[in-house]
Amino acid sequence: MTSRLDQPRELRRSVLPRPHYDPESFGRLSERIARFMGTARFLVYMTAVIVAWISWNVLAPVSLRFDPYPFIFLTLVLSLQASYAAPLILLAQNRQDDRDRVQYEQDRSRNERNIADTEYLTREIAGLRMAISEVATRDFLRSELEHLLKELETQNGHRDTA
Repeated sequence: MTSRLDQPRELRRSVLPRPHYDPESFGRLSERIARFMGTARFLVYMTAVIVAWISWNVLAPVSLRFDPYPFIFLTLVLSLQASYAAPLILLAQNRQDDRDRVQYEQDRSRNERNIADTEYLTREIAGLRMAISEVATRDFLRSELEHLLKELETQNGHRDTA
């Protein structure tokens, strides 16, 4: 029987149960490991282990050496460590990228709100300026009254002379 594309597949039961893990907990653990692997302490510990390993396998009696000169077992252990470190570091970077993306979106929406608020305040200030320019101030009224008083005095002076 061919499967139809317009219907979902039936769930297949596997013989072995699928392992269940919390992706968030695993992600936090991977970030802690990646953060530790990026420290000088890790480099010092790793260097100390390698120096001890090589020293033991060169200087110890032949019967006690577990990894003779080409140090194949050491190479295997370092390869295994690197094969686990790379995906853990990538997982930690992906989680950081996700956090950065969320932070970017929040910053962008906050900036849009700030721009909208600034435009609103600019319009309000412009409206207030227009309203204030139409209101007569005390100094303006005083100067206009003085001007009218001078005009009246000059008109009265012309009438008296005529």
